[in-house]
Amino acid sequence: MRLTVLGCAGSFPGPESACSAYLVEAEGFRLLIDFGSGSLSALQRYSDMNKIDAIILTHLHCDHMLDACTYIVVRRYDPSGSLPPVPVYAPLGAAERISAAYSQDNEPVDDVYTFYGLQPGTFPIGPFSITVDRVNHPIETYGVRIEHGGSVLAYSSDTAPCEPLLRLAAGADLFLCEASYLDGADNPPGLHLTGGEAGEAATKADVGRLLLTHLVPAWVSEASIVDAAVAAFAGPVEVVRPGARYDL
Repeated sequence: MRLTVLGCAGSFPGPESACSAYLVEAEGFRLLIDFGSGSLSALQRYSDMNKIDAIILTHLHCDHMLDACTYIVVRRYDPSGSLPPVPVYAPLGAAERISAAYSQDNEPVDDVYTFYGLQPGTFPIGPFSITVDRVNHPIETYGVRIEHGGSVLAYSSDTAPCEPLLRLAAGADLFLCEASYLDGADNPPGLHLTGGEAGEAATKADVGRLLLTHLVPAWVSEASIVDAAVAAFAGPVEVVRPGARYDL
């Protein structure tokens, strides 16, 4: 199983990165997890944009799904002919949200996507075993656990501290975890994690390696986020970058 970071900027694209999008591959199957603002550009840089086999949208905030709207053009109007619909696993309402953002006429997008509503549980996508659960964010949002060949990748999506996050991350080889806020600041409740909270979650879940993502470079000090995470988690910690690849 290979993870490729396409975009990792939190809330809006940063000067060096698109918003959240992560490509997970195994046995020739390509699963895209989130499709945030600007990430279609990175998808073309690091993979074949026409060969995405399935998509998970963890929630319907723009920084995690907006390029699913732009991607309609790629699949609908390819000069060699339209491409078959891609399965999209997302919260209910995703079809309407994407359609409304793509066209003011709310035209159907079922020629491009086949939608499946997410709900807590475990199910297969291609060669992967996927487990999702609701996490602590203002709208319906799912953290994700991906298992293949005895390896585990966990992804927090956007969340404040919560028990489902710890269950999803339990024993994971890689824990891709958001860290949007500075410790000690007057942060809004129930929205995001600090670096320290990401480290605490990694420790409680006994993960192998903590990969920090969804930082907001314009607003937070990366060094402060990392220092807080390292103080709370004794294992390896790093901030992900666009184009970074991790093999499990």
